[in-house]
Amino acid sequence: MSASGKKAPKKKAEKLAKWQETLPLIPLRNMVVFPQMIVPLFVGRSRSIKALEETLAKEKLLVFGTQKKEEEEDPTPRDICEIGTLAEIVQLVALPDGSTKILVEGICRVRIEKYLSDSPYFQVALSRIMEPEEVSLEAEALIKRVIKQFDEYVKLNRRIPAETLMSIVNIDNPSRLADLIASYLTLKVEEKQTILEAINVEKRLKYLSEILNKEIGVLAVEKDLQGKVRKQIEKVQKEYYLKEKLRAIKEELGEEEFDEPELEECRQKIKKAKLPPVVREKANKELKRLSQMPPLSAESSVIRTYLDWLIELPWKKKSQSKIDIKQVEAILNAEHYGLEKVKERILEYFAVLKLTGKLGGTILCLVGPPGVGKTSVARSIANAMKRQFTRVALGGVRDEAEIRGHRRTYVGSLPGRIIQSIHKVKVNNPVFLLDEVDKLGTDFHGNPSSALLEVLDPEMNKDFSDHYLELAFDLSDVFFIATANTREPIPRPLQDRMEIIEMSGYTEQEKMGITKGYLLTKELARNGLKKGQVEFADKALLLIIQEYTREAGVRNLEREIAKVLRKIATKIVRGKAPKKIVISQGDLVEYLGAPKFRIGLAEEKDQIGTAMGLAWTEMGGEIIPIEVTVFPGKGNLTLTGQMGEVMQESAKAALSFVRCLAPQLALAKDFYQKLDIHIHIPEGAVPKDGPSAGVTMATALASVLTKVPVRREVAMTGEITLHGKVLPIGGLKEKLLAAKRAGITEAIIPLDNKKDYEEIKNELPPGLTINFVKEATEVLAIALSQPLLQKVKAKKSGETVPIYLPGPDEPPQLYA
Repeated sequence: MSASGKKAPKKKAEKLAKWQETLPLIPLRNMVVFPQMIVPLFVGRSRSIKALEETLAKEKLLVFGTQKKEEEEDPTPRDICEIGTLAEIVQLVALPDGSTKILVEGICRVRIEKYLSDSPYFQVALSRIMEPEEVSLEAEALIKRVIKQFDEYVKLNRRIPAETLMSIVNIDNPSRLADLIASYLTLKVEEKQTILEAINVEKRLKYLSEILNKEIGVLAVEKDLQGKVRKQIEKVQKEYYLKEKLRAIKEELGEEEFDEPELEECRQKIKKAKLPPVVREKANKELKRLSQMPPLSAESSVIRTYLDWLIELPWKKKSQSKIDIKQVEAILNAEHYGLEKVKERILEYFAVLKLTGKLGGTILCLVGPPGVGKTSVARSIANAMKRQFTRVALGGVRDEAEIRGHRRTYVGSLPGRIIQSIHKVKVNNPVFLLDEVDKLGTDFHGNPSSALLEVLDPEMNKDFSDHYLELAFDLSDVFFIATANTREPIPRPLQDRMEIIEMSGYTEQEKMGITKGYLLTKELARNGLKKGQVEFADKALLLIIQEYTREAGVRNLEREIAKVLRKIATKIVRGKAPKKIVISQGDLVEYLGAPKFRIGLAEEKDQIGTAMGLAWTEMGGEIIPIEVTVFPGKGNLTLTGQMGEVMQESAKAALSFVRCLAPQLALAKDFYQKLDIHIHIPEGAVPKDGPSAGVTMATALASVLTKVPVRREVAMTGEITLHGKVLPIGGLKEKLLAAKRAGITEAIIPLDNKKDYEEIKNELPPGLTINFVKEATEVLAIALSQPLLQKVKAKKSGETVPIYLPGPDEPPQLYA
């Protein structure tokens, strides 16, 4: 019997008569050929084309086997499935790109028994798989179920024409039926191969029924989702149509439009809000646009958010502040120790505000190392003025839109940080802290510091324009305070709009006062301890300041005190502590471990070629030893220790000065041609730069060349010129405090810095002798430790002071 249950047609008998046990094989990538099905195939691989040429010359019979892995470009016998299909080539068309399109008709299932060769094409030995012609009762039942399922599948899947179902119904051969239905389904290659390999007809029909059941479920869900989407779209379109029709009817009748509850609520908010006329007009215009839009449109949600911002911003709402100079001074003194200059400037500001009733137009910028109280000063100003306080951290901000906001054309756009902060405090005259203004970045999004120019300019910020609002907002009543660690990174135009107030590091006595008056009380409360339960001896506090912290501010000091209190709290909880604990010097090792820093001279004794310099950093002042050594060579100068370009130039200038001084130092004129000089600054991982180490380098060079040690108790700072002039430097207070911390007793500074010293001398601890110098020769007179034989005049404070340099009869030993 044939696939239709009748006698086999003559055509099929002719095909089977051509049967051979060895035939060429073509591997298929993502395709399965079923028996009795005509399918088109594209052949492009050279091995497959040669197999086609071979079979066309004979009986046009081929074997098709499916690859196990689709991505395999050059499959081996292991990569091809064992069960394939014997097929006849019905039609062949050569394509322009070199590939070939063929139309093949499957004949029957075959098993690949052996691969006889793989070059120039696959030649295989195969055997035909015989399928039973009789139809069992189970097969008949399965046929009915599969046909019913396929009928349902066709109704859900519109891509299969209804006529296909009629051709399926007339087939009573279960094998033919299963193969035909499988060829119409959109299945994975693995699933189709499983059906091809199912020799047992009943098993094949059961598997096909499971697949159909799953596909029907998927199509039913898809149809349900499509129906819901269609209904939603129809509902929105219907609502829009009815609203437009209702609006047209009301226009004809001359009646006022009736808004939705949400729109009416928004309209009432606009009426109640104290908006400027321009803002009210803009809000009403946007509300009208919103009323004409479908509720679910993307633009309507953007307008709703925009209206919320317009309504909620404090356009006219201010904090009622009363200025009392005495009260302001009392608050500043109660919350901050020292900082006399800062307090004086703030009181001046409040005095002007009291008399004029307006802000003075000056933006304060507090510049100082971390931990000296810049942010807390701003909070104190807000408390004194009884105004709201808000803060924006500008560190790392690189996008100009962070300040000005994004335009509403962007998805998720919002106002900039300035307007957001004003919205948060709900008044238009807060104390506004712009923290870390020196840490602003720049990239392709724009320069945020340029956007701040308008914010901080008193003549312009009354009409500050945010890109999101597109309306002018008055910032003239906002008290802006900026903070920075250094002023150099701040752009010049931005510095021009601010009054810079320097906040230098604290002295040891100031740190003691801050600890007793503020830090200890705060940390006791934070760690659950009562006032008076723990006390620190003065010597213990001083030791913590000197040997456990090294900073300009008090943050690390606060951490160390908190560390002690936490350990005491642990003892109290365990019941191992007395009612009152007094921390002495001897207890610190138990609570804090070994000291982290060494207080005293950087060197134990006077050394040749090593001079102590004074440096300024963001963390405060530091002492830096500068080491110089010489050895036989060809006049090379080596600079190490991560020196910046300016510091390298200072080293070269110092060497040129010493070369000019060679006759007075009793050095040969060509000494530098026979020596290599190496200048090094320790802590090589830390970058260093600046010109103020010039005199220190010159002193270390003179010391190593003359073999005269430099006094260990002397530190110095100053820029040097080629003619030996000593130029002024910055960060004087921090440098002198660092010198005192390190046990230095004598400092050398430029004469031009004398005016700066007069301003800060009352803030410096006693015991530090200051020498003002104008010439580098004066530095050598003070810094070198041993008198030499030849005198050279140098000026010190207007007097002639001898410098003893080596005489010609005693030339220095430059190297051993």
